[in-house]
Amino acid sequence: MISVRRIIVVLGVAFTAYLAARGLWWTAPVPQPLVVIAALSLYLVTTWLCIFWEPRRAAPMAADRPSTAPLTGGSRTALPSWAGALALACALIVPSAIAVAVGTDSRTAPFATWYLGGIGALMTIVMVRRRPWIAWSGIAALAIASMAWMGPLNALALGLVGSLVWVSATQLMLRSMDRAARDTDQLAQLQRAASAWQASQSGRQRERRIQVQRALAVAGPVLTRTVASGGSLDEEERTQARLAEGRLRDEMRGPRLLDDAVHAELERARRRGTNVTVLDEGGLDGLDEATLAIIRTQLAETLRAARSDRLYIRTSPHERVAVTVVGRSNAGPGLSDEDAVDLWREIDHPGAA
Repeated sequence: MISVRRIIVVLGVAFTAYLAARGLWWTAPVPQPLVVIAALSLYLVTTWLCIFWEPRRAAPMAADRPSTAPLTGGSRTALPSWAGALALACALIVPSAIAVAVGTDSRTAPFATWYLGGIGALMTIVMVRRRPWIAWSGIAALAIASMAWMGPLNALALGLVGSLVWVSATQLMLRSMDRAARDTDQLAQLQRAASAWQASQSGRQRERRIQVQRALAVAGPVLTRTVASGGSLDEEERTQARLAEGRLRDEMRGPRLLDDAVHAELERARRRGTNVTVLDEGGLDGLDEATLAIIRTQLAETLRAARSDRLYIRTSPHERVAVTVVGRSNAGPGLSDEDAVDLWREIDHPGAA
C-alpha cells in the first residue's frame, strides 16, 4: 500500500540522487576526481541516512501514526544528535572539497555548483527531522563557503537563494502543521467533553424519569384520593398526603441517601411532627452500592435516635465527611435558632482517616 511517507521518501531520494548525479556530469577536466567522488559519497550517505533513519521502539503503541514518520514526525522521530552533527560536517566539508577538486576555472560550472542545491536539500531534510538549529547552521556554512569560493553574486544566482527559501518554507510549514495538530487535539478534547456531557445529561434524564416514576408510585394514590374526594380529607388522609409530599421531595433531592430503613425512619420522624429536609449536594458520586449501604445504615441509626423539631440532612463534598445531620429544636423563648442545635452528626466516608 502506498503511504505518504513512502512517497516523500522516494521523492527525497530521487531529488538528492539527481543533484549528486549533476556532480558527475563533468563538462571540463577535473583536477582531483577522487575528491569529487568522495564528497559525493559523503553527501549521499549522510542525506540518505537522514531520510531513512528511524528510532528503535521497544514496543509499538497503538496511538502511534507512522504513516508520515520519520519525515513529518514529532520529537519521537527527531534526528539524533550524531546524525545532525554528521549533516553539519557534510555542509562544512562538501562545498570546499568540491571547489578545490574542480579547480579555479570550473567553480561556477553546473557540475561544480550542485552542492548549492544538494546541501540545501540536506538541510531541508534536517529541518523536517526537527533539528532547526543544525539546519540553519548548515545553511550559514553553505553561504559562507560558496560566497568565499565563487563570490556572493554567483552564489546567490546559482542556487543559494533557493536553498534559503527551501529551509525557510519548511520551517514555516512545520510550524503550521504543529499548530494544526494542537488545534486538532483541542478539538478532540472538546468533542470528548461534549460527548461526556451528553452522556451525563442522558444519565440525568434517565434518573429523572426513574424519580418521576417513583414519585408517581408514592403520591399517585394520595392524589387520586384527593381528586375523588374534592379535597375533603380526614386527618389520617392529610397525614398520608403530608408523608407522601415529604417522600416525594426526598426522592427528588437525595435519592442516593435512601433505602427502606432510611425511608422508614424519615416517615417515623414526620409522623412525630418533625420537619425533615434532605439534600444531596454532591460528594457521593462514584461510590459503590456497598459503601452507600454503610452510609445509609449509619444515617438510619442517627434518625432513629433523633428527637429534634427540624432535621437537616445534607451530603458533603468534603473528602472525609459523607453526610451531615443537623437537628434543631425550640429551646424556649428568648433564644435564637443558633442556640437551638441539639443534634450534630457527621457520617464519615467508610475507610476515611
